[in-house]
Amino acid sequence: MNGTLASLLGYQPDELRGRHVESLLTLAGRIFYQTHFFPLLRLHGRANEIFLLLRHRDGRDVGALVNATRRERDGTVVNDCVLIEVRERRKYEDELLNARRTAEGANAALQARTREVEAANERLTEQAAELELQTEQLIDQTAELEAQSEELQALNDELVERGEDLEQARNGAEEANRAKSQFLANMSHELRTPLNAIGGYVQLIELGIHGPVSDEQRTTLERITRSQRHLLHLINDLLNLARIEAGRIDYRVERVIVADLIANVLPMIEPQLAAGQLSLSVTSELGLAARADPEKAQQVLINLLTNAVKFTPAGGTIAVDAAMTGSPERVAIRVIDSGIGIQREKLESIFEPFVQLRERKTEGTGLGLAISRDLARGMGGDLLATSEDGAGSIFTFLLAASPASD
Repeated sequence: MNGTLASLLGYQPDELRGRHVESLLTLAGRIFYQTHFFPLLRLHGRANEIFLLLRHRDGRDVGALVNATRRERDGTVVNDCVLIEVRERRKYEDELLNARRTAEGANAALQARTREVEAANERLTEQAAELELQTEQLIDQTAELEAQSEELQALNDELVERGEDLEQARNGAEEANRAKSQFLANMSHELRTPLNAIGGYVQLIELGIHGPVSDEQRTTLERITRSQRHLLHLINDLLNLARIEAGRIDYRVERVIVADLIANVLPMIEPQLAAGQLSLSVTSELGLAARADPEKAQQVLINLLTNAVKFTPAGGTIAVDAAMTGSPERVAIRVIDSGIGIQREKLESIFEPFVQLRERKTEGTGLGLAISRDLARGMGGDLLATSEDGAGSIFTFLLAASPASD
């Protein structure tokens, strides 16, 4: 029992030492502890990411993820437990359930509306055939013209009603899409918690908290860390895309010195340049300034430079240059590589989500360029690309210029 857990439950450590662990649990937590958690720990010697409800001193429920290992220490069987507080698990579970129900309901409504529209289309086809027959008879049946006109008006009213039905169906589909984006954002957020926990546990093992670590084990732990970081990066990309689609990205646009913006990004990609044996050159007009959100502008540049490194063979070159361009004047930051290039007819497709068109297979979701263009446009700029297959690529990051008087 450490001070952090005692504080989490509203006690002093001395008040809890010596008490049975079940006294810290809710009734439901005790039942789950007795029927699942402790038998699992006793049988297999470990239990991973088990959700338990603890009882706070003031009677509140405190949710926690528990990881436990059973081992013998100094002749005594000891159960080592690590608890991670989960504050908003239930809220997200409810949101996910509601989102799913909303999506299912919207989908059912859309299918019903589709059937109605198909039936209406069949009726309209029959009515159109009727009108053609009536038109052929108009020469000899001028007396029936008024009745036919009334029938046409009725048909028009029905078309208006069906148009309203179609509009409702479209609104339902849009609601389903919003629910999908909310579900994706919530799920991505939920996945980050256990992934961060995995990274923390690996660090504890590497520090020798649970005993000496051999070289082979350390190599395996390094692989786990690389995989955890890669998966976390993919989830962050999905979360960013969901936020952009849901319109939940806030921009803090201000005056930014372009040379400083580039200088802040370079240290983040220098290890990749060294590993790929690539050379980098940077040129920027003196005093050049743009209107941008510094954090998001850096994210765009990091994505562009990372892509350039991925698709440039060893010994190649990457250049970054920044200058004023166009009328009205805008700042153009270009990332130029001598890499494998992109087929000209496929250039625009690379900005679509989940698309990877370059021939070399690389890790990633295909979201980087889609997110980068959305961020650039969200700051009032744009992201463009020119390339030839086998002759390198140029990505141009455009931003509004910032006069010295700003």
